Amino acid sequence: MDWDGAVNAWHVSGGVYRMGRREWLTEAGWRQVFDDGVRTVVDLRNAAEGRRRDNDPVVPAAAWAGIDVVQAPTEEPGDRRFTAITGPYLNDPAHYAENARLFPGKLVGVFRSIARAAPSGKVLLHCAAGRDRSGLVAAMVQDLAGDSDEAIAAGYRRAARGINERYRTHGPPHSRERYLTEPELAPLLEQRGLAVVAFVRGLDTRNYLLANGLSASELDAVLVLSGAAYAKEPR
Repeated sequence: MDWDGAVNAWHVSGGVYRMGRREWLTEAGWRQVFDDGVRTVVDLRNAAEGRRRDNDPVVPAAAWAGIDVVQAPTEEPGDRRFTAITGPYLNDPAHYAENARLFPGKLVGVFRSIARAAPSGKVLLHCAAGRDRSGLVAAMVQDLAGDSDEAIAAGYRRAARGINERYRTHGPPHSRERYLTEPELAPLLEQRGLAVVAFVRGLDTRNYLLANGLSASELDAVLVLSGAAYAKEPR
């Protein structure tokens, strides 16, 4: 997506989009998001992460008038069970399954937010880089939509390339991230794309969400928004 200022912004499926930090959007970018039909932004970050940085554009709150911003984190910040596996934050699809195992209530909360937003318009998901927390949820949305393994892997790889390009032009935010050259990046993305597919196929998103408290009507709303071919099949 070519919204002004947006970093790593992509169409996921149906009426669902993803990107990196919303603070990168300019005032014009917010207008473009609105004009493209987005009426809800779901912030997958923990509350403490949502702040403007010195090099972010200055944007008045009026810029996102008509767009609801909802906080729906995918994890419990600082949970030692999780950080023992992931390090300070999630940055590898090999750990998506652990995220789903430890925090089912959080992920149901994300999809409940999407369901509530669906009648109003399209939904934009974002985390910090737009790669892993967004990638986890985007893969689940694609699974519900009936996307192929190839499409799900490609979605992750596009986003990983997108933030890697940002690191090339602007530098990484801290020492745990760095720009990767193509010989480094290509085999890593091949492996991680396959890991995303393995995660989501092993999860069975539909039954996972229902088993952990998402209602059938909420799931139907998500299915319709995601463009799932079977969204309106009778139960």
